[in-house]
Amino acid sequence: MHKVEFENVTLYNADCRDVLPLMSEVDAVISDPPYGMAWDGKVTRGKNGTGKTGPTKHHGKTILHDNEPFDPAPWVNFDRVILWGSNHFGCRLPVGTTLVWLKRYDEGFGSFLSDAEVAWMKGGHGVYCKRDVSLQGESKERVHPTQKPISLMSWCLDLAKVPQKATVLDPYMGSGTTGIACIRTGRKFIGVEKDPEYFATACKRIEQELSQPVLVL
Repeated sequence: MHKVEFENVTLYNADCRDVLPLMSEVDAVISDPPYGMAWDGKVTRGKNGTGKTGPTKHHGKTILHDNEPFDPAPWVNFDRVILWGSNHFGCRLPVGTTLVWLKRYDEGFGSFLSDAEVAWMKGGHGVYCKRDVSLQGESKERVHPTQKPISLMSWCLDLAKVPQKATVLDPYMGSGTTGIACIRTGRKFIGVEKDPEYFATACKRIEQELSQPVLVL
C-alpha cells in the first residue's frame, strides 16, 4: 500500500478492500467502478449500432477486475452513495434513484458503444439526467478509458447532497476526476486506485489542480 497526501486529499495505491477498514470517517462514496464487462477499448461505429468495431485512443487498455462481476455490497451501507455502471450490476442493488449521463449529441445516438451511462444513487426512486458532451469523441485530454467529465462528478456531489467540507471516498479512483470535482466544490477527498499507472496519473492531475489559484467568491 502506497499513500500520498495533499491538503484535504489522501490517495492510496492499493486494493480498496484493504483500505475499507480505514474509512470510518467517510461521508459519501461516489465512484465509477469496474463493471465486469471485460471491455478492451473497442467501440461499435455505425448508425443504430451496425457497423465495424474499431480502435479508440485506449484500445487494448483494460481496467483491473473488469473481467469479473462487480459486487457493490461493501459500499451500499454508506450514508450517501453513487455508483456508475449500475446497469451491469443492478440485480445486486436495492431500489434507489437513477442518474443518466447523456454523452452524445442527438445525431450521434446509436453510433457508438453507448449513448448514455447510468448510475445508481442510494435513496429515492426518481430518474435524473444530465447532458455533458465535453468528452465527445476521442478527446486528446482523456487519460483513462472510462474517464468521466469533472462537471458530471460535481453534479453527482450536489445530487447526493454532500455537504461542504465533507469527506468523499472514490474506491475506484481511476484518473482522479472525482477528486478534482471535490477540490473545486469544497469537499475533502479520499481516492483509492490499484493500478499503479492510473494512480500516478491521478496524483499528477490532483497536484496540478491544487496548484491552481483559488477563486474566492
